[in-house]
Amino acid sequence: ITVLSACAGDVYDKPMLSVAVARGLDPAAMVRESAAVAAARLSVQLRSGTHAVGIDPVARRLRTTRGTLRYSHLVLAQGAEPVLPAVLPAALVWRVNDLAAYRRLRTALGSAPQRVAIVGAGLVGCELANDLALAGHRVTLIDLQPRPLAVQLPAPASNCLLQAWGTLPIHFLGGVQVAGVQRPANGSAPLQVLLQQGRAIDADHVIAATGLRAAGRLAASAGLAFDSAAGGIAVDTVHGQTSQSGIYALGDCAVVDGRASRYIEPIARQAQGIAAHILGRAPAAGSAGAAAPSGNPVLRVKTSALPITVTGTPQDGGEWHIDEDGPQGLRMRRLDARGHVLASLTARPPAGARDAGPGTEGTGRRPGT
Repeated sequence: ITVLSACAGDVYDKPMLSVAVARGLDPAAMVRESAAVAAARLSVQLRSGTHAVGIDPVARRLRTTRGTLRYSHLVLAQGAEPVLPAVLPAALVWRVNDLAAYRRLRTALGSAPQRVAIVGAGLVGCELANDLALAGHRVTLIDLQPRPLAVQLPAPASNCLLQAWGTLPIHFLGGVQVAGVQRPANGSAPLQVLLQQGRAIDADHVIAATGLRAAGRLAASAGLAFDSAAGGIAVDTVHGQTSQSGIYALGDCAVVDGRASRYIEPIARQAQGIAAHILGRAPAAGSAGAAAPSGNPVLRVKTSALPITVTGTPQDGGEWHIDEDGPQGLRMRRLDARGHVLASLTARPPAGARDAGPGTEGTGRRPGT
């Protein structure tokens, strides 16, 4: 087994990137195992600092920046890249998608409180906002949608999160469109985030959290089917195989039945299914179809002000119903027309926190529920 990595290849927990500032985690300490040690433990050949350039599926050759490799089976685990809208200039906007980028951001933030604008209130944007605010930075969270996590959560849960942020320096601007980011003509701070509504927001740093999309260059070189709408390489539901025999994809770069599943939880099951197919074995229980819509991962929103967990199929039909909404938190279920549970949601405040905010004391209800 040969593993190619464009980066150093050190082992770290990527989800920790969005919660590490408030915890005071040193970027160097986030590495759980060096690349060299991991490669030796697994008895694999590691080529770090190596970029894949192209694939010849007929000759089964992979061209890289360090020569050409022959393969019997090829697994693409290239991840996905941050989507950067044209209005966000790359030179002025942070994208935190790996440990190296996170190190640079931490160095730039320094030790003094900063004004940080985050464009995109999805999972990463909300977790970063929560984390940076806990560390003392003043955060403006901007999104086209009228509420945070609008795609992933029902309105009561989003409103619950907004209320939990009430004591943190987070200002949410929903239903607004960013028109651009610019630096003053004299080159001094702060940056200005321009909104289409004519407003401008001053910020010391701007972070783009506007979604992910797999790079399509490698897939195109091999003629692999690529799902442009979902932004990933199309694979089958059972083996994770692409449209070319002997080439597989998993993780953030893979799309099954038109759906990308960019969470940590399914990756191990996907890998088990791929390994079984390569070795000619029956898939292990629970691994087959792990990336398919029937194998929905657990969504965990790591906003410490209000951790939220969603299981099931939160976006496929049915209606959300509130089972509990009070001091102990929020519990909801999404039911189909027959009353079958499609998804469940739990939002629990930290121990000792009280839910009732201005205008809701004694009601056990939150705005928007």
